[in-house]
Amino acid sequence: MGVRIDYEYIEAHIPQGARVLDLGCGDGALLQRLIRDKGVEARGIEINEQAVRECIRRGVPVYHGDMLEGMSMFRDGSFDCVILSQTLQQALNPAQVAREMLRVGRRSIISYPNFGHWRIRLQLLFGGRAPITKTLPYRWHDTPNLRVLTVKDFRRFCRENGMRIVNSRYFTPAYKPAPAFAANLFAATAVSVLEAREAAPK
Repeated sequence: MGVRIDYEYIEAHIPQGARVLDLGCGDGALLQRLIRDKGVEARGIEINEQAVRECIRRGVPVYHGDMLEGMSMFRDGSFDCVILSQTLQQALNPAQVAREMLRVGRRSIISYPNFGHWRIRLQLLFGGRAPITKTLPYRWHDTPNLRVLTVKDFRRFCRENGMRIVNSRYFTPAYKPAPAFAANLFAATAVSVLEAREAAPK
């Protein structure tokens, strides 16, 4: 299996030896990679029991439980970076999760699927059914996604919740770069580095 494109972007924005928290860390593959390649001090939070066992097998420190519950145990600024990879649309309270990320971390990195991609629009327009794509392979009744968001939605979400987008990258379904000016139409996956809006410049 190839490396997920958002993983490559995330790793590029993690400093060597950083303190990193990964929310919804899954099987721990990303944290294992960061520990190996960047020497990070890693922690994960994951609610799925089978995935937690896989993290333990990989040697990744992980808390078994809810993201908000897990973050509540950490003091302000406990981490250099907090990661939320392809999970924002599954959160019950995305705004609270995003704010907590920037409480416990100096920066956050969020990746998400763009429901505004042109193929999704065409499937809805001409097929009249809930779309299924390479990045959104679920049917309406078995999807883990609770939210439907686009690049435009995410940008507005950040403004309304006191978050400043430091850097973003957008990718097509073929994992090629998508132009930022037309990301809402051509991006299948988006990744952004965020800081609190009032954060002092570095």
